[in-house]
Amino acid sequence: MKVLIIGLGSIAKKHIAALRKNWEVSVYALRSSAKSNSLDGVTDLYSTNELDELQFDFFIISNPTSKHAEAIEKILKYKKPLFIEKPLFDKIGTSNQALISRINNDKIPNYVACNLRFLDCLQEAKKMIAGLRINEINSYCGSYLPNWRPDVDFRKSYSANKEMGGGVHIDLIHELDYLYWFLGMPKKSNTKFTSQSHLDISAVDYANYLLEYDGFCASVILNYYRKEPKRTLEIVTSQATFVVNLLENKIFENGKEVYASSQKILDTYEVQMNFFLKNILVKDDFNEFNTVNEAYKILALCMEN
Repeated sequence: MKVLIIGLGSIAKKHIAALRKNWEVSVYALRSSAKSNSLDGVTDLYSTNELDELQFDFFIISNPTSKHAEAIEKILKYKKPLFIEKPLFDKIGTSNQALISRINNDKIPNYVACNLRFLDCLQEAKKMIAGLRINEINSYCGSYLPNWRPDVDFRKSYSANKEMGGGVHIDLIHELDYLYWFLGMPKKSNTKFTSQSHLDISAVDYANYLLEYDGFCASVILNYYRKEPKRTLEIVTSQATFVVNLLENKIFENGKEVYASSQKILDTYEVQMNFFLKNILVKDDFNEFNTVNEAYKILALCMEN
């Protein structure tokens, strides 16, 4: 099996590691410059002219979000499955909608990678609340951007720079994604974005969403500046209050622990890749699970302000 990766950063390395755990694969990377750092076991390519003869089985798009559309354009003609790192794009608009239409018209299998859908506690929580009367949902994710990539100046990362497609609302789109996965699209939404913290970056470092559903509201708060990480989902139902601790992979019901998993968030990359490969390359049946169509709806919700 051959795969071409466009964008060989930290997230790509996680996908490569996940691939190699269970699959025999030859990995190639389309590089933007001959000066780019090479990675052991990855064959570097420097021109799209080199792609024709290699006959790739699928493509991974994991370059900066602002360059996703350009990368997809380069390889769309091959009509091979696409594994696209979230978020799908850095903006909404007619050009990106046209690109999605081309993917659909050519019936190209595709998946937008939101690995938290494969986190045990979220999968269990989805089952636990099925059929319950929900009164309120609160989703929170706060962490400290300088700690994300300790060996890199965070101010130079795409996350910190608006012009590169960064921003906490885009980086942490997972929260909106899993709420969509749980509940579907809200009837109405209100948002507030700011960039006023001590981090002094151009990208949004605080996002607040209020999502209105039939009979209840869901709030989502995201930030880049919390030094003690916190990632939780609180679901208040008529029967009980459930608190999902994503960092610990646990669920509490009315304060009592009712579920715990030893799975680490890093493990979800392997589960996700196995799901993608088994459903697209083996079964040729993806059942519309987080395709570009879904991902674009979530992106549109994410970008509303």
